[in-house]
Amino acid sequence: MPPNAGMESCSECGVGAPGGDSGCEAIFHEILARDFSDVRFGRVHRLMVDAYALQHPGRYGASAKSLAAHLLGLGWSVERGGGDAVPVEAIRRWLDGAPKIERLEPPKFRGERTIVDARAAEDADAYARVVRDWARSVWAAYERWQPVARDWMDRAAASARR
Repeated sequence: MPPNAGMESCSECGVGAPGGDSGCEAIFHEILARDFSDVRFGRVHRLMVDAYALQHPGRYGASAKSLAAHLLGLGWSVERGGGDAVPVEAIRRWLDGAPKIERLEPPKFRGERTIVDARAAEDADAYARVVRDWARSVWAAYERWQPVARDWMDRAAASARR
C-alpha cells in the first residue's frame, strides 16, 4: 500500500491524516490528552491550543471574540515574552467587556508547522521547542493582522491594570 494511502488533507491546515478534517481533529485530541496527563508536556498547552485554533478558524475561531482570544494569546506569548503562561484572564476580561472588534479574515496559508510536528516530538523538551516554533509559524502567517492584534493586546493589558 502506498505511504499516503487513506490520507486526506485537512481542509484548514493541510495536514494529511486518515479522514482529513476528522483525522486532524483526532490528532489534536490525542495531543490534548498527553498535555493533561503529563505536566512536562502541559507546560506549553495554551500555546498549542492557540496555534491549533488559529490554523482551524472555521471550528475554533468562528466568532470575532474566539478568533481574537486565540490570536491575542499566541501573540502575547510570541511577541511579549509571555512565556508559556498567557494572561488568559486579562484577555478574557477585556473581550467580555464588549470591545468593538470585527472578525478578522484568517489567511489562506496558516503556517508551515502543524499538529503533526508536535505529535512527532519524542520528549517533553522537544515538544516544547516544536510548539514554540509552530506558534511562531502561525503568528507569521497572520502577519497582516499583527498590528491589530498588538493594539488589542495593549487594550487588554491596559484594562487589566485598571
